[in-house]
Amino acid sequence: MTATTHPVPSPLSARRRWTVLAVCCLSMFLVGLDTTIVNVGLPAIGRGVRVGTRGLEWIVDAYTLVLASCLISAGALADRFGRRRVFQCGLAVFGAASLLCALAPSAGLLITARAVQGIGASMLSPVALAIVVNAMTDPKERAQAIGIWASVFGLSMAAGPVTGGALLHWLDWRALFWVNTPVVAAALLLSAVFVPESRAPRNRRLDLPGQVLLTVVLTAVVGMLIEGPRIGWTSPVALAGCAGAAAATAVFVRVESRRAEPLMDLRLFKRPAFSGAVVGAVAVFVALNMTLLLNTLYLQHTRQWTPLAAGLAALPLAVGATVCAPLSGRMVGSTGPRLPLLLGGAFIAAGALCLVGLTPHTSVLLLLAAYLLIGIGFGFANAPITNTAVNGLPPARAGVAGAITSTARQLGAALGIALAGGLVTAATPAGLAHASRPGWALVAACGGLLLLLARTARPKESLPSPASPQARQPA
Repeated sequence: MTATTHPVPSPLSARRRWTVLAVCCLSMFLVGLDTTIVNVGLPAIGRGVRVGTRGLEWIVDAYTLVLASCLISAGALADRFGRRRVFQCGLAVFGAASLLCALAPSAGLLITARAVQGIGASMLSPVALAIVVNAMTDPKERAQAIGIWASVFGLSMAAGPVTGGALLHWLDWRALFWVNTPVVAAALLLSAVFVPESRAPRNRRLDLPGQVLLTVVLTAVVGMLIEGPRIGWTSPVALAGCAGAAAATAVFVRVESRRAEPLMDLRLFKRPAFSGAVVGAVAVFVALNMTLLLNTLYLQHTRQWTPLAAGLAALPLAVGATVCAPLSGRMVGSTGPRLPLLLGGAFIAAGALCLVGLTPHTSVLLLLAAYLLIGIGFGFANAPITNTAVNGLPPARAGVAGAITSTARQLGAALGIALAGGLVTAATPAGLAHASRPGWALVAACGGLLLLLARTARPKESLPSPASPQARQPA
């Protein structure tokens, strides 16, 4: 390996820094939106390409699985070849794949196009965070910026059902993918004008064995959760799949622990704050994606609501996430991550507990209140998780740290879809409410896990500055 030293860029003006943040937020809006916008359109997509619930799960998870698998390599590529260059490449791939999704004539081709879309999205999420972290050198300003970034990402995730419902009302399911085209074009133009090029001070080699093994592990785990109910958990195929997933995980840990420059630096997990942030990211996105899928299927199948009405029902969730995420960012910057994590866990748990007794005739007001509580919890939880993951690490490692956290988010999204689908895949419309009750209990448990993580979070004054000697030491 050859180490290349790159010149340190001049500090950006305040106006330029916040413009860079806005451009990165635009791309993050795309990534989050495409994680959830498809959910409200699943019944329409199923009718359009003639596929059942299990196939619909793969349409959603093909995107999130590939996104989760490739995030870390994309972060390493950006650190090596230039963050703006990889960022723009990701936008181009994402836009082209969106067009393929819109034109797909069958479920198989749609799933394939969604996987390619995930490749493009993987070049946006960690790279956008690394660009923001390197542009915002002041820790307090960085915390505020991450709060805004988390707010936009949370808004996109939560606004997906609302946007999708409106598009389905006026057009059809293919519009869920056409809508990406103008946003991609605008982001490409703005990034070329305003986003400065940046690289890590030292090049890192790509870890191809680690990349392959990580993809195998994630696909095996999520694939078993999707297909397990169909083939039977005690069948030879299921047992072999579980054994294969466990073996692949063990090999991945062994290979990564022995490489000088691994895909996933397992030493980072020795930092309790970082490990807690990763676990929290998985929990938050399991909760969010289970909520969105269970809501979509319940309202459209059991209560026979239109896609637009089902999407509008998720509006309180979007509002709660959007309003509370910037507030959470300011709280992290002033008092540390503990209080917003406590609030996030409490609100998610409270919202889910409202629905553990769900029936086909549950009050609409109770439904809306539950979605609002979960949205508020999501808004409070996202910023402290993101900030904790990158805080105390030198900016040069922001790409890797951000990629691991983003991988955890997308893994949580894929797990949430697979778990929710597994609960209701065989349920009739009349029995779907009862079948979804364990899902709401699991969402509440995710909130409880955040409460436990908040108790171990360090207060602000004990967090090392990114410029301190402690932060500069390798993990």
